[in-house]
Amino acid sequence: GLGTLSNNPLRNLKYHLIITIALITRFCIEGGMPTEAAYTLSDIYIQQVDVCTEVEEIVALHKEAIFDFTERMNKIKKRIGFSKTVIQVADYIYNHLNEKISLNLLASEFKINKSYLCELFKKETGITINNYILKLKIDAAKKMLIYSDFTPIEISNYFVFSSHSHFISIFKKFTNMTPSEYKKKNYRNYFSQQNQKDITLE
Repeated sequence: GLGTLSNNPLRNLKYHLIITIALITRFCIEGGMPTEAAYTLSDIYIQQVDVCTEVEEIVALHKEAIFDFTERMNKIKKRIGFSKTVIQVADYIYNHLNEKISLNLLASEFKINKSYLCELFKKETGITINNYILKLKIDAAKKMLIYSDFTPIEISNYFVFSSHSHFISIFKKFTNMTPSEYKKKNYRNYFSQQNQKDITLE
């Protein structure tokens, strides 16, 4: 039922997914998602669309994007009870994942006592700032391992881990696998697994 934007079936699906992502991004911004965060997420998915080589990959990425945006919007709605400071810090972290983020930097950025900031963030979110930063970086790294051709070393450098061995250690802490093991298990195979689920549900 899709309109024809290209005579090439794969390119046609890519164009439609890019339009879908653009629309979702706009709706999420209207719904309260910070503009910079929404456009950053949009850019990430559009870049992933560009490297897809099979229809199954496009279908799976479509689902992934929708669920990702939806989950983030749910979290935004739940943050109503969070203080302005915690929301601003969380947004800052998300928008600067590929930079070195320290407690001193955050305290200086938001002009707040470092100890108080740590206590406030842990009290409201249930997780320390350092673990929150690492979790977001590892979550993003997992997506890059599945959807891109970046190597673990390149991803480690992108998220400014102190060393590749440190990246491996932290990644294994969150996933029980090394980045290479995770990529080998999930890269491309993810798409065939998603397609098989669709067949089963039908």
